[in-house]
Amino acid sequence: MAIIDITEQFFAQTLEDDDIVFVDFWAAWCGPCRAFAPTYAAAADRHPDVTFAKVDTEAEQALAAAANITSIPTLMAFKDKTLVFSQPGALNAMGLEEVIQAVKNLDMDPLRIEAAHQHA
Repeated sequence: MAIIDITEQFFAQTLEDDDIVFVDFWAAWCGPCRAFAPTYAAAADRHPDVTFAKVDTEAEQALAAAANITSIPTLMAFKDKTLVFSQPGALNAMGLEEVIQAVKNLDMDPLRIEAAHQHA
């Protein structure tokens, strides 16, 4: 699956439409971001059931600020519209694969129950 470039306008809709969304916050001037890009693209090819998106923090400064991005690259993962992973720094291929599998295998029911208790 291709990596999509995501903007503030379509961020919420992407989370709404897709079960699992990985978002790479990056910038063209960032060396670690450029180094991580092929690893991220290869993972996107291996996992067509997952949406892989990129946010250019230079072009989407408001979205980066809303996501509290203070260091790039930062990788976030959402499952069922819920942020379940956020980590700055580039992962190697094995580390990224481990995160993808963990998110796929994550049972969201305990998180939903906990969220319901916190809102009560």
